[in-house]
Amino acid sequence: MEKLHNRQELNTAFDKLFYKRAFLENHKGEEGYREILVCGGTGCTSSRSLAIVSEFNKVIQEHDLNNKIFCHITGCLGFCEQGPIVKILPDNVFYVNVNPLDVYEIVSSHLLNNTVVNRLLYEHPHSHQRISHQDEIPFYQKQHRQVLRHCGMINPEVIEDYIALGGYKAMAKSLFDLTPQEVIMIVRESGLRGRGGAGFPTGLKWELTAKEENDTKYIICNADEGDPGAFMDRSLIEGDPHSLLEALVIGGYAIGASNGIVYIRAEYPLAIKRLSLAINQARNAGLLGENILNSGFDFDVKLRFGAGAFVCGEETALIASIEGKRGEPNPKPPFPSVSGLYGKPTCINNVETLVNIPMIIEKGPTWFKSLGTEKSPGTKVFALAGKINNVGLVEVPMGITLREIIYEIGGGIKDDHDFKAVQTGGPSGGCISEKNLDVKVDFEALHEIGSIMGSGGLIVMDEENCMVDIAKFYLEFTLDESCGKCAPCRVGNKRLYEILDRISKGQGKEGDIELLRELSITIKESSLCGLGQTSPNPVLSTIDNFEEEYREHIIDKHCQSLVCSNLFQYFIEETCIGCTKCARHCPVDCIEGSVKKMHFIDPTECIRCGACFDACPVGAITRH
Repeated sequence: MEKLHNRQELNTAFDKLFYKRAFLENHKGEEGYREILVCGGTGCTSSRSLAIVSEFNKVIQEHDLNNKIFCHITGCLGFCEQGPIVKILPDNVFYVNVNPLDVYEIVSSHLLNNTVVNRLLYEHPHSHQRISHQDEIPFYQKQHRQVLRHCGMINPEVIEDYIALGGYKAMAKSLFDLTPQEVIMIVRESGLRGRGGAGFPTGLKWELTAKEENDTKYIICNADEGDPGAFMDRSLIEGDPHSLLEALVIGGYAIGASNGIVYIRAEYPLAIKRLSLAINQARNAGLLGENILNSGFDFDVKLRFGAGAFVCGEETALIASIEGKRGEPNPKPPFPSVSGLYGKPTCINNVETLVNIPMIIEKGPTWFKSLGTEKSPGTKVFALAGKINNVGLVEVPMGITLREIIYEIGGGIKDDHDFKAVQTGGPSGGCISEKNLDVKVDFEALHEIGSIMGSGGLIVMDEENCMVDIAKFYLEFTLDESCGKCAPCRVGNKRLYEILDRISKGQGKEGDIELLRELSITIKESSLCGLGQTSPNPVLSTIDNFEEEYREHIIDKHCQSLVCSNLFQYFIEETCIGCTKCARHCPVDCIEGSVKKMHFIDPTECIRCGACFDACPVGAITRH
């Protein structure tokens, strides 16, 4: 794209590009004009979606349709469970579980003869009806894709696609029509709160940094998403990198910073590739760098790579990492808004928080507050995972209930199992039981029931999940990720883990539950940073909601979910046909028996690995 020298040239580019996109989308199917969108998120890419694009382009060329049918990748469409996904415009037909071998049929049947390929449409799990349009699929019906508005619509590797939908107009409005103070006031009035977990008011954070007088300031985007099961920010960058860049320019202008930094995990290669490409495109177009659009404002963005340390999600640890130091937190005050990167005033926001900014500037704070709740306006993006039918990326208005997310959007529990718990907020959050499924999802409501919003991980569990084991899993993650700087986190969490480990091995004793509670509260109240202050949440919430399960482990020495291997045994029933498969798969040779005779397991030698259970063809092996 040619360099844009002023606001008028940006508007002209928008008019031309918008007309081109509208022309394509308004053509009726019978005229033969189509746009094929193929999901290019990490999940679908790993399932060969790029090969699907190549195959489409090959078949399109073979049929000499290059001037009528256009195929390209797009960002994550969210329905990861059904990927790879192909969407046909303007028909709005939504194909799922597509592979390269399906391409020829889609072209010959749908694109050439206007006959939808029925077998590739989404099938409703209950009615078994095939659904052709995205907005008719239950997974999407309660969503409000605002932050994800461009994901699934544009090619994230083409800046023209972003500009065609109004990209960088909010930036131009800020630079030419608003003062920095007015930009901050709009963000404050919107009520936008940080989507990284703490929910701190974004406008207030910007205002505090803007008040500091210094020749050098920084605005940093925290893209170091590290919660287990979370992939919101990563998908946003992969599908809409220019929204993030536009937001950084607006934020830099508001607080008086000319330096933007995106701190992103090195293990996110696709996000890094597309963001790097977007930065170069924006620079070449005059939308980053010196004197942007002849506004007199200089701003540029650099990438800094993290090594995957969860603790670097904490602001001061993140800053230390960028400076080349060990990523560990420092006491506050001073806060980063006063003394942050290299001792300069610094504002840090996460990806989802920033991507809201261009919409708020363009549409106004009243529009933003029309969604969500009074104290938690707007939408929230969640990574829905675990024992759920519809795994994927969802965006819902604040105030929706967990029940709506799990059963209406998520499609209920996998294999018709019973719901047991849902973990919100990742390792820093809590496990919520069925009694709280109708709680509204916002910052205050989740805090009241012992959990947090977190960055947006939402992991669903069923009756096969042991809550002692879940608490132990999250605590083990925290132990690995703790920087070890303060004793309450370094030593206290180690003791918590040891108690949980004893309980899971059948070595628990009376008083352990009370000890877990007391130690957890001490760690929360005395740890240096947010990692330690929230690390006991999974322990406390599982005790609060599933205390009987803990007591069953401690007193009865039994794990009802049959997860804690020391608390159950494997047995071979009389239905054994003597096929010897169990014995052949046993790694410790603890199964005896001859061919066509009933076999037996030596419980003193069994390591409870489950290999025999999985190998038995007739289900003769039980555990209890």
